[in-house]
Amino acid sequence: MRPVRKGSSPTQGDFDQYEDAKPDLISRLGEYCSYCERRIPTNLAIEHLEPKKGVYGKPELERKWSNFLLACVNCNSTKRDKQVEFDQLFFPDRDNTFYAFEYLPDGTVKPANSLSLRNKKIANNILRLVGLDKTDTNRFRQRMSAWMNAESSKALLNTTDTPLLRNHIANVSAKSVGYFSVWMRVFENDSDMISRLIQAFEGTAESGCFNITTGEPVTPSPNLDQLENGGKV
Repeated sequence: MRPVRKGSSPTQGDFDQYEDAKPDLISRLGEYCSYCERRIPTNLAIEHLEPKKGVYGKPELERKWSNFLLACVNCNSTKRDKQVEFDQLFFPDRDNTFYAFEYLPDGTVKPANSLSLRNKKIANNILRLVGLDKTDTNRFRQRMSAWMNAESSKALLNTTDTPLLRNHIANVSAKSVGYFSVWMRVFENDSDMISRLIQAFEGTAESGCFNITTGEPVTPSPNLDQLENGGKV
């Protein structure tokens, strides 16, 4: 998952309707699901981190900026109104979720080997919460496709390495499909491309979760907005 920073609310107090926050969220985070990382140019939903209804619902947070992310229909509907305990889950607006997960060519997402046993459990909790542990979904197949796209771009770069092509890969090829973490893994040995990718995706460099010069992850996340139970990894 791509770590992001929303920043402070663009409005005084709560929004009149939570849907009103969508343009500001897209401006700051891009048109991407905060969980599966797909680019969603249409039908991108405002995701309530803590549910607004149901047994665990907190209707008082329905219009509050700090409770918003963006999500695709699949991740949003899988998460639905399940209980959210921030100390038992990693979220991309408060933790370094890139550092927490490993992305594989076969479409699998799993907790990173470098995590402690406790943090591996937390990583698995969020994968289950939004359904990224499943291997029979379009999200899974599209991750494999994104990996192949990234590998093709890497092969092209190996034959024709120019600053213009590097910029195109980061700002056009990668951004057009999403899956930031896949592109980061494919180009993990190319610090210049890593830095370009971090800069290309809205809200990522701002998270403070990467050294912009080297592209190395910064962990734990600095949790610059001081969100609840942030900075666990």
